[in-house]
Amino acid sequence: MFAIAGDDVKSVYHVLEHGHADPNEAVGPQSALAFALTNERLAHKLDIVKALLAHGADPVALRNPELNPPHKEASASDDPTLLSPPSSTTLEVMDPAMRYYVSRADALQTRRVSKLLQQSLFRPLGRVRYEIVGQDHVFEQLFTILKQHSRTHSTSPLIILLCGPSGHGKSFLARRFGPLLGVPTHTVNVTTLRTTHDLWNSYSMSPYEELSTNTLSQFLIENEGKRCVVVLDEIEKVAEPHVLYSLLMPWELGRCSPSAGYHQIDVRQVIWLGTSNVGHDLVFEFCGSLPGSNLSRNKYLELARLLRPKISQSLGASLSSRVTTMLPFVPFTEAELMAIATEAFYSLHGEQDYCVSSEVVERVSREAIECYIPEEGVRSLHRAVSLLMDVPELVKQ
Repeated sequence: MFAIAGDDVKSVYHVLEHGHADPNEAVGPQSALAFALTNERLAHKLDIVKALLAHGADPVALRNPELNPPHKEASASDDPTLLSPPSSTTLEVMDPAMRYYVSRADALQTRRVSKLLQQSLFRPLGRVRYEIVGQDHVFEQLFTILKQHSRTHSTSPLIILLCGPSGHGKSFLARRFGPLLGVPTHTVNVTTLRTTHDLWNSYSMSPYEELSTNTLSQFLIENEGKRCVVVLDEIEKVAEPHVLYSLLMPWELGRCSPSAGYHQIDVRQVIWLGTSNVGHDLVFEFCGSLPGSNLSRNKYLELARLLRPKISQSLGASLSSRVTTMLPFVPFTEAELMAIATEAFYSLHGEQDYCVSSEVVERVSREAIECYIPEEGVRSLHRAVSLLMDVPELVKQ
């Protein structure tokens, strides 16, 4: 695959998304995944590997000598250890981020959850697992809900609340919904709303979306009857609860009238995503009470049930009762924190990251998680890594 050899991440995504290449096809004697992992000239190796995994590259190929042949040396051709795969394709030698994403793709839970979106229009959302670290239970429950919605051909709107601690991926997931599905998105900063008029006349505030002069009502008219996404960011921080009462009809019947006398707009195909910090104390307390912080699926569903009354108290029962699902985002594990810190290191180090040994990356990452503040989430890790980059004894080879 020329895009991999050219170290061009955008081109790799392009050929995979448009079906011009199979993520499991061979590149010479190797699988595409093994080729990327063993190519020491790649400055963007992690991003390329993530792109391959997101589009279905199977890590099983790394254990197949026909797709991941060992590097043989003529002087030691009889050495049986040479039958082992190249060291850069083994989890033990990978840096924490690479190890995390390859392990995630190879996990039984990932394979099981991926099947939930097969034959579904929501299938592209599965790729977001290689853009967000952690939250496996969030994805499993989200994909389960989406599968049910697709299977029943429901005409009811989808209303999903992403709840929990700051800096754990809620806003990022909401932001990626539209682009991954290939549909337009309108993001409302709820903290600025004072009246119902403000809601329907709010402009999209996300810097990640294409610049638009449409208000929310104009956006919904333009996309009437079509699949689109509306993000209500920081939904619980609305100045007055009554500002959101005009969402009752669209969330219940899939029809909305931005103002009296206005014709009804068909919003049954809209995916409404709300982000909220409500329940962050509950999340930390609940997860901290578990032995070894081992969160099973049943325990996650119990947490979600405990969260709903808090959402109801914050938004009001009339609004919260119309929410399809509430997904609590949970604390990161140590392996997840190491992966986040590693990616932060690479983003700060620039395009020369391939010159840095995995030992240095792991050393800085481990030091960074000692400064981690759970209530601040990934922001505290990025700040810690940034400060550690200036410590010579940590970053020296």
